[in-house]
Amino acid sequence: MSGTSEGTGRSGATAPGRTEPQITECHQTSVPELREYRAAFDAAQLAMALVDRHGLVLNANGALAALFGTTPAALLGRAVDDLAKLSTDRRIRHAYREVLHGRRSRFRCTRRLKHPDGGTLWTEITIAPVSGSRRLLLSVADISDRRELRARLRHLQMHDAVTRLPNRTLFFERLTAALDSSAYDDGSTGRIGLCYLDLDGFKAVNDTLGHRVGDRLLAAVAGRLTECAENDGYTHGGGHLVARLGGDEFAILVEDSLGTEQLGDLARSVLAALQRPFDLDGQRLSVSASIGVVERSVVGTTATGLMQAADTTLYWAKADGKARWTLFDPERNAHQVTRQALSSTLRPAVERGEFTLEYQPLVGLSDGVTRGVEALVRWNHPQFGMLAPNRFIGIAEEDGSIVQLGRWVLRTACHQARRWQCDHPGADPLFVSVNVAVRQVWDSDLVADVAEILAETALAPGLLQLELTESAVMGSAGRPLQALQALSDMGVQIAIDDFGTGYSNLAYLSRLPVSALKLDGAFVRGFQDEAHPNPADEMIVEALAQLAHRLGLTVTAECVETSGQADRLRRIGCDLGQGWLYSRAVPADRIARMISGGSLSA
Repeated sequence: MSGTSEGTGRSGATAPGRTEPQITECHQTSVPELREYRAAFDAAQLAMALVDRHGLVLNANGALAALFGTTPAALLGRAVDDLAKLSTDRRIRHAYREVLHGRRSRFRCTRRLKHPDGGTLWTEITIAPVSGSRRLLLSVADISDRRELRARLRHLQMHDAVTRLPNRTLFFERLTAALDSSAYDDGSTGRIGLCYLDLDGFKAVNDTLGHRVGDRLLAAVAGRLTECAENDGYTHGGGHLVARLGGDEFAILVEDSLGTEQLGDLARSVLAALQRPFDLDGQRLSVSASIGVVERSVVGTTATGLMQAADTTLYWAKADGKARWTLFDPERNAHQVTRQALSSTLRPAVERGEFTLEYQPLVGLSDGVTRGVEALVRWNHPQFGMLAPNRFIGIAEEDGSIVQLGRWVLRTACHQARRWQCDHPGADPLFVSVNVAVRQVWDSDLVADVAEILAETALAPGLLQLELTESAVMGSAGRPLQALQALSDMGVQIAIDDFGTGYSNLAYLSRLPVSALKLDGAFVRGFQDEAHPNPADEMIVEALAQLAHRLGLTVTAECVETSGQADRLRRIGCDLGQGWLYSRAVPADRIARMISGGSLSA
């Protein structure tokens, strides 16, 4: 049983040593009026009784007698707390005693009482003093219908109309309660698990077959999820909460989880169940689901944190190919959090001056003379330290900030190349090679940017080389091809970076305004074992070098680390080498020292 009580103030307290005067109704009311009151009391539909200060029934009406399946006379002298089962709850019993002793003006509680026919009913019990009397009035109202209506309304409020599953509100109510560690006894595992899933391609079902079929599919999916939860072999009779969180999103909450093995088996059973075709009134549909699985200790876990982890893991499952389940990985999540942090701060970082350039020499293999440098951007992040391009260039390409960053790199590199030239007029000028993302060609006027920067810095166009990846250049048409041609006509050198790893459509080499090929380091690394060289690698590189030379292109080999590699690359026709054999990427002042005849070493 459960109950609630209420009361206000003190009433009727008598000072010690004083006898309260006996006041009866006949002192204030005429006999005919009393008879009318008595008749109204007896005929009232509300169950009532007059009670003395000891809690004993002095008079009861027929409605109260009918409630307890007896006669009014049989109720005389009965204790109210016994009739209404008030003593079973310490808090309610105390409040009731306070009213009897005049220290509280009203008492009300809700109690579940046994009906004479064997059933139960919910009642609202009220006890209050009768004005001008030592007696109290007890009333007992049958609120079973009201509670049933309230329960039905709550069920409607807490359940999804389409699938009849608990909805998002009830799910979070249960989740919050489950995460209350005080609710776990010594026999509990103290852990919680969650399978968070949505259907792959559900929108297509709605769009092609209509929402009616879509709703029926959701209801059928709900049935299979419930079966999976009930048939979980790790628990006695299942007991997991299956909920529809909205749209085609569902969740299975596993309280008192036994570990990731249980959650993994549950996720696999869900995938298998949903992959079986659905027959909906002649419509045979096949669907799949992506599932994010999270399992962790209750201690230290919040509902928000658990759902964020589940949402992230569901995203991984979809990104990894859909129709699969993925377990939350803290390390992968940390990487993603870092990535998101970088993405949110990348654009303003350019304005704050957090980027810097380093330069790696491009050296002639035939004479060891540095002919140019490749500009490599670094991000001096205030939180994560110095970051290499592979940590942020991909993010910049995705969110479009590569245009702003690329323009800064191009301007800075050209200014630096011109500064070296002016500071060392007697030395052969170095060309500077700058990487360009394909998005810079599409989302900005690269030709105009280059022309403006060359004019601003007074750098000769022939001392600027733009590097684009093979996958970005091969198959170029329309605007990219026009931009490359315009840049070439301007005198700017165009190089294909990482050549040999992309489309490798050699026919395009004769059609593109390309001046150089940069062989991917994968080819050069095949030359590392000088004692047992791979003849196939050497034949490929030699063929590419001969082809490039016939087309009037120069060839640069990346990732040169040993003198033996350099000698072999020189013999088979490579023109330039780049790699740690010569130097890592270094600050601009180290390049200036080299131009002056000094060493690149610190």
